[in-house]
Amino acid sequence: MDIEAATVQAPARNDASTELFGSFFLGDDEFALPASCIREVVNFPDKITALPLSPTYLEGMFTLRGSVIPVVNLARLFHADAPPAARSHKIAILDFQQVLVGILFADTGEILRVPAAQRSALHYAAGDTHAVIAGTILLDGGARLLQVLDPQALIRIENVPHVLARQAGAGKAVNQLINDRYHAQSERRQCVSFHAAGSTFAFEMGAIQEIIRVPELHSSVLNSELCLGRIHFRGSQVAVVDFSALLHASTANRPATAEQRIIVVRLEDATVGFLVDSVDSIVHFFGDEVLPIPLLSKARAAMFAGCITKQGLGDIIFLDHRQILSQAEIVEMRQGHARLYPAQEEAAKASGRKIQRQVYITFTVENSFAVEIKQVREIIDFSGAITKPPGMPPFMRGILNLRQQMISIIDLRQLYAMAPLADESAAKILIIERGEDRYGFLVDAVDNIMTISDSQRFAAPQIIRTGTHDDLRSEMDEMIDIGSKEKPQTLSVFRCDHLLEKLAQALPRAA
Repeated sequence: MDIEAATVQAPARNDASTELFGSFFLGDDEFALPASCIREVVNFPDKITALPLSPTYLEGMFTLRGSVIPVVNLARLFHADAPPAARSHKIAILDFQQVLVGILFADTGEILRVPAAQRSALHYAAGDTHAVIAGTILLDGGARLLQVLDPQALIRIENVPHVLARQAGAGKAVNQLINDRYHAQSERRQCVSFHAAGSTFAFEMGAIQEIIRVPELHSSVLNSELCLGRIHFRGSQVAVVDFSALLHASTANRPATAEQRIIVVRLEDATVGFLVDSVDSIVHFFGDEVLPIPLLSKARAAMFAGCITKQGLGDIIFLDHRQILSQAEIVEMRQGHARLYPAQEEAAKASGRKIQRQVYITFTVENSFAVEIKQVREIIDFSGAITKPPGMPPFMRGILNLRQQMISIIDLRQLYAMAPLADESAAKILIIERGEDRYGFLVDAVDNIMTISDSQRFAAPQIIRTGTHDDLRSEMDEMIDIGSKEKPQTLSVFRCDHLLEKLAQALPRAA
């Protein structure tokens, strides 16, 4: 690596004036960092989460003991076409002025005690990317050259987020933290995670009106790379925004898939649909679990509210839905469609009235069913990490340790004498709370989240509510209408508490 700067010999100092450095290798080059700012060196993490709207030299981020660490690929900082990170790389965690940044290296070197006489300083023209190199160290009679990285310049690289280090002495006592978590129980929140542009994101549950399969998109003169078109949603014209295009990800030749969904979100007084690659899970979290990820780009930076890390789910980029689109974009989509399609808009207003709505999750166990979202604590993927102690009833799939809490997993197919599911790759577990205990209902798949008005809900037929049928319908006392005139469809509403009351004697109490 060439250093395009003038070398200035350091002023003569006492040879006894030494400084400790840690050395690192990147290709054929050797670098050094002041040992005082190296918190630690870690192996390449199992997963690095790509950060949207970030430069190529920002590999992504990972979480380390409660802090989000942005990772800078030093090679790409100097040469944009340098290769991406490899699993063999190491990451030096830089802790300077309470800011944490990870610097990617091929390998570590040694700890060096360097006299002042062997150190030189460098000066650069303004804006030179090599300015992260503060000077050089000459060892072995000038045969060995190390390039000294400037910690202050590294934490000020454009578009690299600043994450404040947690001070060891500033934390609360363990008992205080336990008390805080206990009092925070009433502040537990829900979000829905989804995939787009290769990363995992989440909207807070309260922002979502509905999640629907991708219907026919109607063309609009407001169509653009961002706005794919419009859909008819509950009598209104709703603009559909490609979330991947919002993140400047390439959408050319991207095929439509069965997993794609439109998340309908309320933004101020407008409703917008976001096309995403898939909707994954419902996640519960506390406010203090949202770790900060600061400015990534001037474009739409405020939409990134933080990062939530969950065991088994990885890093989830938590979004502030109010900051995704600018006020001008919202006004254009709302007023533009109202002006262009006045007949549809007037029809929507004429039919509009304030009604009560409930949010449901639809799922499949041989057939489609629905459950009120307030009955579900979270949704997780089915995995083989389930232990079945001896003596459990056949319908008990086993016990799952979920974040230090034991969950009894109930196989609904086994419970109702259905044939086993041939392929469980799409299977999900609905986590249900009942007092201090938690249970998991194993279902074939989770399909959608939808909002249903009172007019679409009605009592189940009496023959079903008697419970004489030995199938899932015996746990239902309500039906919902989710169809249309062209395609009528009703779903039975599953009551988790009904089933748990019936099984209370047979189920082992979760520890």
